[in-house]
This record gives sequence, structure tokens and C-alpha cells, in this order.
Amino acid sequence: MRRLKPERRDVAPDTRFNNITISMLINRVMRKGKKSLATSMIYDALDMVQEKTGKDAVEVLDQALKNVGPIMEVRPRRVGGATYQVPLEVSPDRRLTLAMRWIIDSSKARTGKSFADKMAGEILDAYANQGASVRKREETHKMAEANRAFSHYRV
Repeated sequence: MRRLKPERRDVAPDTRFNNITISMLINRVMRKGKKSLATSMIYDALDMVQEKTGKDAVEVLDQALKNVGPIMEVRPRRVGGATYQVPLEVSPDRRLTLAMRWIIDSSKARTGKSFADKMAGEILDAYANQGASVRKREETHKMAEANRAFSHYRV
């Protein structure tokens, strides 16, 4: 097991919206160090979101991330040769991380023209409490609810 938790790194806010959440999203979308490409894709997606909703894109993204973020998840715990799936509350940092990961993954799985189109569609679906990323959250909550009997094995 790890002796010390690694210290948290400060993320610089993005240039256009001056928002740390968008900067974290850009870093998660980035592949092979091509940050300018990831930045343009995210900004294009946010422009499409703002165009379609008529609301501030940052507020829509924040609400979508809140809608997708799980409250409970299961973690495996080994007790006497048996492995139990123990439901635990999700910390706010992990909630945001999982929400971003699920939105990006379900955006990649969508059919569409460009990644910006797919990302905008998934953000709008998450904002409306629909789509694959919200389904993923519901599955996680169902799993935690089904294993509630093992909650006394807290990690």
C-alpha cells in the first residue's frame, strides 16, 4: 500500500473562460501532448452548446457534470477469502473526475462527424439528464444499492 498520498497539483485555468474545470477537461481529452488540438475541440463543443441552448456554456457544462457525477460507488474489499463489493460515498474530486471521464468516453462512442459535435451532444444530453454517461451513473448507483448489505465492511 502507498505510504503517502501524492500532493495535489494546481491546474492553471484555461485562457478563454478562465475556468479550472474546462482546463481539466482539455487535459483529459488531450492525446499525445497535442494540447492546442484538444483546446480547439473543447472550445468548438462549448460554442455549439451555447448556440443550441442560448445559455452560458460554462454553466451548462457545470450542470452536466453535476448530473453525471455519482454519489455512491462500490469498491472491492477482501474479507476472509471472499471479495465483497462495498458501497462507499464518492469524494467531490473523484465525482468530478468520473463525470469527466464518463462524458469523454461516451462522446467517443457516439456516432457523429467531429469530436466537437459528439462532445457537444453528450454535454447537452447530460445537461438534460439523458445519454450514455447518465446511464453509467445510474448503473453505478444500482450496483451500490444492490450491495448495501455489505456496507458494514467499510474500507
